[in-house]
Formats: sequence, C-alpha cells, structure tokens
Amino acid sequence: MKIGDKFPDLLGRDAQGNEVKLSDYPGMNFIIYFYPKDSTAGCTAEAVSFAQNYQKLRDMGYQVIGVSKDSAESHRRFAEKNELPFPLVADTDLTLCYLADVWQKKKMAGREYFGIVRTTFVTDPTGMVTDKIEKVKTKEAADQLITLLAGRNNPNPA
Repeated sequence: MKIGDKFPDLLGRDAQGNEVKLSDYPGMNFIIYFYPKDSTAGCTAEAVSFAQNYQKLRDMGYQVIGVSKDSAESHRRFAEKNELPFPLVADTDLTLCYLADVWQKKKMAGREYFGIVRTTFVTDPTGMVTDKIEKVKTKEAADQLITLLAGRNNPNPA
C-alpha cells in the first residue's frame, strides 16, 4: 500500500470480536499501525507510546488502530496488560497485511522467514493513505507522528 491507496472500510475484528470499521469514526483521520507480535519488547514499546499519547492524537483528529496477525485473545491480554485505549485488529488470515503489503520476507540471525514489517500508515477520513512510515522508532512511535502531523496541521508555526 502506498500514498494515495485506500484502506477498506472494514478492517477486521478487534479483541472483543467487534468489527472495526473506519466509518465508525466519522470525520476522523486514522493512524493504522502494523506490528509483528503482541507482548514483545518492541511491539509493547510502540503500543505504550501510542497509549500515552492517545488523547493528544485524538485531539489532533486521529484515531489509532493497531493490526497484527495475533489472535483476538492475544490482543485482549496485550491490550488489558498495557491499558491500550484503541482497537487492535486480529488479522489472523493476513488479509489486511497482504493488502497493505507488510507481510514480507525478513531475515534475523541468518535465517529467513515471513512476517509483518513494522509500518505505520496515516489516512484521511475516507481511508486514503496520506503518509507511510517504514522506519518506525518503537519507543517514539507517537512522537514521530505528532511531529509529522503537527507540521502539516500548522504549516506556519509562530
């Protein structure tokens, strides 16, 4: 998925089995972030970064939605443990990961395998991608976005 492409309205189901639809957040822009695995160090740091800055992002007009291939039950435990105030989509069949082109061959410790490449997409209220971050700083994920979005929302800072 690249800038100008559009996410579908229905992203999938969250930790409680509820459908997650962009249309459930009328007028909101979106931060849709893909991460490899619940409860790993980097993914936890990224999720906590978003949780700590969630209200600020909402005040800027953005709804955060996390996506990984983990099960709804794994998402539920992860969200409860880290007090995540935003939905996590359980993309167990990789539909959204394939659409976003984040399911790719990776290398670690000399072995190759397929997995989710950590990527963050910013969209307008229709789900059209306006920005894509591929070099996500896990501990500073929200700050990366706030800096990017603040510059856009206020192109002439005082």
